[in-house]
Amino acid sequence: MAHYAVRESPPLRGEIPISTSKNAVLPIMCGALLTREDVQILNPPDLTDVHTLCSLLAACGCQVKKENGALILCARDFKNPQDEEDVRKMRASVLVLGPLLGRLGEARIPLPGGCAIGQRPIDQHLKGMSALGAKVRFDHGGVTLSGRLRGATIYLDMPSVGATENLLMAATLAEGITRIENAAKEPEIVDLASFLISMGAKISGAGTSTIVVEGVPSLHGTTWQPIADRIEAGTMACACAITGGELLLSGTRTEHLRSLLFKLSEAGIHIKDTPGGLLVFGRAKQPFEIRTMVYPGFPTDLQAPMMAVACKTPGTSVFLETIFENRFMHAAELTRLGAHIRVENRVAVVEGTPFLTGAPVRSTDLRAGAALILAGLCAEGETLVDDEAGHIDRGYCRIEEKLSAVGGNIVRLPDQEPDG
Repeated sequence: MAHYAVRESPPLRGEIPISTSKNAVLPIMCGALLTREDVQILNPPDLTDVHTLCSLLAACGCQVKKENGALILCARDFKNPQDEEDVRKMRASVLVLGPLLGRLGEARIPLPGGCAIGQRPIDQHLKGMSALGAKVRFDHGGVTLSGRLRGATIYLDMPSVGATENLLMAATLAEGITRIENAAKEPEIVDLASFLISMGAKISGAGTSTIVVEGVPSLHGTTWQPIADRIEAGTMACACAITGGELLLSGTRTEHLRSLLFKLSEAGIHIKDTPGGLLVFGRAKQPFEIRTMVYPGFPTDLQAPMMAVACKTPGTSVFLETIFENRFMHAAELTRLGAHIRVENRVAVVEGTPFLTGAPVRSTDLRAGAALILAGLCAEGETLVDDEAGHIDRGYCRIEEKLSAVGGNIVRLPDQEPDG
C-alpha cells in the first residue's frame, strides 16, 4: 500500500541509477530451481514481486538468503509448493512449472494472478509442456503436469515471453533436442539463456525466433548479474521528456530501448549513448504515433508512460495497443488531471494541452501508476496518487527517492492506520 503526493517540478537534472531488471530476475530465480547447487544473483531489485517469489521458492523447499546485496538460492531438496497463496499473487509464479517438471517429473500450481490489464492465459505454456511429453490435468482451480520430458519441436502461436522462458527452462533437462519456434526475442530471454548456459545448459538462438536446446543430465551453480531494467529506464526517460532537463540513466543498455528512443527522438528529445549509460535531455515538442508490439517493437509496458508525455506535447498523438485488451485504464485517470484523451477499443487519441492540474487519481496497474506520477510532475498544484493495491512497488524501486534526487517534487506519504 502506498500513496504519493506529486507537485509540479522543475526540469529534472542529474543521474538516476537504473535497478536490475525485475523481468529478468524473476525467471532467473525460477531457473535456480534447476540445480542442487548454490545460485547467487547479484543486486536483485528490492521489489514486492521479488519478495513474493522468494516466499514461493521457500515454499518449494528452496533455501533463500541474502548476503552482501546478493540473493543466494539453493534448491538441493525441493518440492511442489503446499501454500498456494503466493502463487496466486503474481503471474511470474507460473515459471516454476518448467523447473518443477524438469527435476521432479511433476508440477502443480494454482492458476496465477497479476495486474488486471487483460487476459493472460497460460495455454502456450501448457501446449509446449504437452509437446515435451507432459500430461496436463486441470482440477480445483489449478493445473497439474506430470511425465518424463523429451525433446520436441514446439511452435508458439504467439511469441509469449513467459511461455518461451518456461519451455526454455524445462528443455534444459529434457532428454534430446528441443526447438522452440516463434519464440520471444526480448532481452530478458537472452539474459535467462545466458544464465542457464553459465550453469551448463546447451542453448543456441536466444534472441531470435528459433531457440534450440540440447538437454543435459544436470546443471551446476553459478553467480549471475542480470541486466538493467529497460522499462524503468524508459520510464525515467519519459520523466525527462515531460519535464525537460537532462538525465543520465546509468547502467542502461541503449540497444534494449531502440523503439522508445526513436519515438522520443521524433518528439524532439536528444539522446546520447555514453560509457556511463544513456543521456537524455530536452522536452517533448512534437506529437507521435505508437503501436505496441512484441520485441523489438514498442513495449506495451511503456505505453502508459508515453501517454503521460503525450498529454503535455503539442499536437495529436495516437496510441494503438495490440498486446493487452484492457490497458488504457490510466486514460480515465489522466483526464482527471485535465488531459484530453479519447479511447475507442484499442485506440487512444491524445490532444496535447499546455495545462494539467493536480487531482486525486488511482493507480489501476503497475505502469499506469508510473504514468500518473509522471503526469503529476507537470501538473499545477498537487496530484495525489492512490496506489493502495501496491502496484508501483511491484516494478519500481523507490521511485519517489530516485525522482526526488534529480529535482522531482514527490513524496511517499506515511501509511494510514485503518479506522477503529
